[in-house]
Amino acid sequence: MKNLHCLVSGRVQGVGFRAFVLDQAHELGLTGWTRNLPNGQVEAMAQGTEEALEEFARRLRKGPVWARVDAVEISEGPFDGSCTTFQVRL
Repeated sequence: MKNLHCLVSGRVQGVGFRAFVLDQAHELGLTGWTRNLPNGQVEAMAQGTEEALEEFARRLRKGPVWARVDAVEISEGPFDGSCTTFQVRL
């Protein structure tokens, strides 16, 4: 188990990207959160198995069909168990 922090850049706000992130996290059994940032990026923090997080990162790099992902900055950290669900933060 580990923790993944992601910053997604591109056309990722106003296109349902956070809902996409939520769906992917639920499908992969991850906990954590996602939110829009004032600078136009989408931020996500996910916790789970290494395999699930690798797939999550792969899906973020692709994004939904209506978005354009230019870059995904990812940093890893130790699992801390701070989240019990995955949610969209406002």
